[in-house]
Amino acid sequence: MKYIVIGGVAAGMSAAMEINRTDELAEITVLERGENYSYGQCGLPYVINGMVPSTDAVIAKTVETFREKYDIDARVHTKVTKVDIRNQQVSGINLDSNQSFTLKYDRLLIATGSDPILPKWSGIDLEGIHTLKTLEDTDGIMADITEEVKHVTIVGAGYIGLEMAESFRSIGKKVTLIQRGDQLAKVFDQDMSKLIENEAVYNQVDVKLEEEVTGFSGEKRVNAVITDKGTCPTDLVLVSAGVRPNTKFLKDTAIQMNREGAIHVNAYMETSIPNVYAAGDCATHYHIIKQLDDYIPLGTTSNKQGRIAGANMARNPITFKGIVGTSIIKFFDLDLGRTGITETEAKRLNISYKVETRKDTDHAGYYPGVETLHTKLIYHSKTGQLLGGQIIGKKGVDKRIDVLATALYNQMTIQQLQDLDLAYAPPYNSVWDPIQKISRKT
Repeated sequence: MKYIVIGGVAAGMSAAMEINRTDELAEITVLERGENYSYGQCGLPYVINGMVPSTDAVIAKTVETFREKYDIDARVHTKVTKVDIRNQQVSGINLDSNQSFTLKYDRLLIATGSDPILPKWSGIDLEGIHTLKTLEDTDGIMADITEEVKHVTIVGAGYIGLEMAESFRSIGKKVTLIQRGDQLAKVFDQDMSKLIENEAVYNQVDVKLEEEVTGFSGEKRVNAVITDKGTCPTDLVLVSAGVRPNTKFLKDTAIQMNREGAIHVNAYMETSIPNVYAAGDCATHYHIIKQLDDYIPLGTTSNKQGRIAGANMARNPITFKGIVGTSIIKFFDLDLGRTGITETEAKRLNISYKVETRKDTDHAGYYPGVETLHTKLIYHSKTGQLLGGQIIGKKGVDKRIDVLATALYNQMTIQQLQDLDLAYAPPYNSVWDPIQKISRKT
């Protein structure tokens, strides 16, 4: 059986390894346009500020490991430009030799991930303007962050924008953060986002909201960001305006995609075409709470979908149960956690909901080192089913967000949170956990 996997990072290599374990006679070829395989993209901001020693540290397995230990034909600098569904073959070009190739497959996985969005702003090709997605991007930024670079401007305040604002500040750079919307981190509700904004300002990040970038100025290298409200002098720019699925090469196929270009998949990671599968940041993700296909590209989901795709390709049927949209990031001294849907999303989906908020402590108030937790829960106004949660604080956020994510997965009501047998000792919690205290108010 000839398996071809397009994409050699999270979803692609999770699938390849699952095929390798399941089908002893598998002939696996992986086509990766970049230079590296199987690395942790989420660790890249911490390479730039030195918390992680180098890009080598985030590589889980090298290309040579896949070739020599697992007998996988792992290719690099190999760009796929066409998928011929009728003849079950893929075509493309080797970026080193500039030679074209065509390969036949019995089963194909598309795991091409996503690419950073780069609007067609004037001056976008100037030196000193970066995105952050790959190891090569990281090395480029690190080479460019010289002592002469005093001021960095970040365009976009999503996860990467926030993490990089902290990263650049931690190495002594002045940071301006430009966001065209009216809040930072739009995956949070605006009341919770205000806490994030306050933390940014406290750490001397110049936050510019409701300001839209129109271009960049400079002769050879960028020296300013031009917006609809003025000019922001800068020495380096990071564009973090979101990502889109890397699926343009499929436009002439009959593979069904959504408006954003994410490939529609079912629970078995099958596409609309027989023997063609998709997983990760280029595919849709079924949302358990919304009960519809969504697009929330995260590393955890990519690895799960990749493993499930590989199992099904090798005829070991298992299903992807869906996501609830759980995520957490560190932002200076705060941890920002969220899961399920926000109040904003509930309104957009016309879901009848109620909200409870609470400011509490992360552990028993009489034990030293107590910190504040800001918690917000959204639940169905008629059934009481938990719909989502947001927690921001200095300690204990990860513990509670994972509890809420588990409750969402099991479609529990907010009242049932009171019945959970959660860990308690004064250094870690109060006798009633903060999320249980909220549930008692309903």
